[in-house]
Amino acid sequence: MTIDTSGPGLIDAWGRAATDVRVSLTDRCNLRCTYCMPAEGLEWLPSPQVLTDDEVVRLVSVAVELLGISEVRFTGGEPLVRRGLEDIVAATADLRTPAGNRPEISLTTNGLGLDRRASGLVRSGLDRVNVSLDSLDRAQYALLARRDRLPDVLAGLRAAEDAGLHPIKINTVLLRGVNEGQAVPLLKWSIRHGYELRFIEQMPLGPPHTWDRAAMVTAEEILGLLATEFELQPAAPTVRAGAPAELWTVAGTGDTPATVGVIGAVTRPFCSACDRTRLTADGQIRNCLFAADETDLRTALRAGVDDQGLAAMWQNATWGKKVAHGIGSPGFHQPSRLMSAIGG
Repeated sequence: MTIDTSGPGLIDAWGRAATDVRVSLTDRCNLRCTYCMPAEGLEWLPSPQVLTDDEVVRLVSVAVELLGISEVRFTGGEPLVRRGLEDIVAATADLRTPAGNRPEISLTTNGLGLDRRASGLVRSGLDRVNVSLDSLDRAQYALLARRDRLPDVLAGLRAAEDAGLHPIKINTVLLRGVNEGQAVPLLKWSIRHGYELRFIEQMPLGPPHTWDRAAMVTAEEILGLLATEFELQPAAPTVRAGAPAELWTVAGTGDTPATVGVIGAVTRPFCSACDRTRLTADGQIRNCLFAADETDLRTALRAGVDDQGLAAMWQNATWGKKVAHGIGSPGFHQPSRLMSAIGG
């Protein structure tokens, strides 16, 4: 189907508008988290297949300037292993939407190396950061990440604070029988430091045949764990809009109460309000984390297709977005790409 590109916007057949693009800068990562990839790692994309810095910026400019994307989130793999990250962020900060607004620029990272780069990223235009952290126990962290790097993550968080990044969000995946006991300590620690903690249900995006819904720690269970020591109340507004997290205020944490979020992507999906589109490190558009199909912008870009043509391809890809991810339905199949190759 051909979409009218006379006006900005990424609209799907169900009336949802994508205003947030997740841009994977690399499929490589310096951790080997058990729920994300095998211990031996993966076969990384060959360098010629990965978008160059200039190509990333051009596609992001199409998204912002022609399609009205208002939030750009850089992800990986691990985006801090991308040498040109600061230049890409700076070029993105110079872009303006059709309404004349600068896009919000954020980064999802495991935090390794953030201590050396936080200030430079802020100077380039980075607005905020999400840091993945599944345990405050060093041995347990090393077991989950298959690397003993917890002190480096904590150093990165301190550097992010010092650089003025705010809010700092912490992303945590709880695994049954492994780190459920970290739910309460992580929230106490996050409140103490002023971080915004988000628990995320484990999704079927890791090594094949390793995800078991019955073994997943659900959103309801996470809230039950927190309720053993905290009084939680739903935060207003109760409508999540495009935000994936259901937010809860934590009683007794001051005039501006701390909040904690739970992203129940499996048991409490937010598909009906999803506002995301995704660009992989090799230039493929994915309209859902769990999409079976991709649209190849890299080949079109390198073949000389102009910005309007690239925008039209992106709009066509968005139009075909399914109504929901379908986890648990009879026809659901885990994507062939793992999370590290898609981008978080």
